[in-house]
Amino acid sequence: MLKTVKNLLKTYGVKPSKHLGQNFLIDKNIINKIIKASKPLKNKVILEIGPGIGNLTKKLVKNGKRVIAVEKSEQMCTILKDLDLKNVKIINKDILKVDLNKELPSKYKVIANIPYYLTSKLIRKLLESSNKPSQIILMIQEEVAERICNVKEKMNLLAISVWFYAKPEIKFLVSKNSFFPQPKIDSAVIKITPKNNHYSRDFKKRFFKIVRAGFSHPRKQLINNLSQKLKREKKEIKEWLQNNNVSYKKRAEDLKLKDWEKLTKSFK
Repeated sequence: MLKTVKNLLKTYGVKPSKHLGQNFLIDKNIINKIIKASKPLKNKVILEIGPGIGNLTKKLVKNGKRVIAVEKSEQMCTILKDLDLKNVKIINKDILKVDLNKELPSKYKVIANIPYYLTSKLIRKLLESSNKPSQIILMIQEEVAERICNVKEKMNLLAISVWFYAKPEIKFLVSKNSFFPQPKIDSAVIKITPKNNHYSRDFKKRFFKIVRAGFSHPRKQLINNLSQKLKREKKEIKEWLQNNNVSYKKRAEDLKLKDWEKLTKSFK
């Protein structure tokens, strides 16, 4: 597949863009594993983000009902259009600027091999949307995937955000040798399944205000961050934390989702 990809890029006079984080998947086995991890796909609408030259897109068309491919690069869109794939709608746009309510039906799945710099913003956009997908399959940095999915370890802001809205799990690891050009690090494919969140809009707003305050300076103690960002006296913050069985000496990364939820419920 590598030779085919190189010849295709040469034909169109295209070079992979570092700025756009273009690393094309060239391993057929990995493509098949992504399809397997995404099943069932039959009669499903699929939002593919960053389809590139269409190696995965061609497989998705065979397994799904319809593919909506969002690609930021005009050059890649030209290549995709020339593939002349049936049941594929190509949107030449930055995914962060796409209106999910307007462009997608009420039921759809997401499959994406995305630039790593996009990970956090994209996950939040998808999970916070009023028209969220039923399932998200993402190729991201292995280290980031481990941090999101392993709740036994210290949790960062992204991990807390994901678990608040969904249940993530690592499906399999992907060697850097599976891409062209080859990135410096290995990847992982994760499956994120949104869950029914019963919390009100006000609760969600308060929750993330508190969590962001806690992580505002990750190396500082929780009491300092919360006092500064929430504009409360340290004495009041200390009492609030202790009433929820949270040590004021801890850092934000030491808390689990249930700790943040308890703090939010008792915050005045």
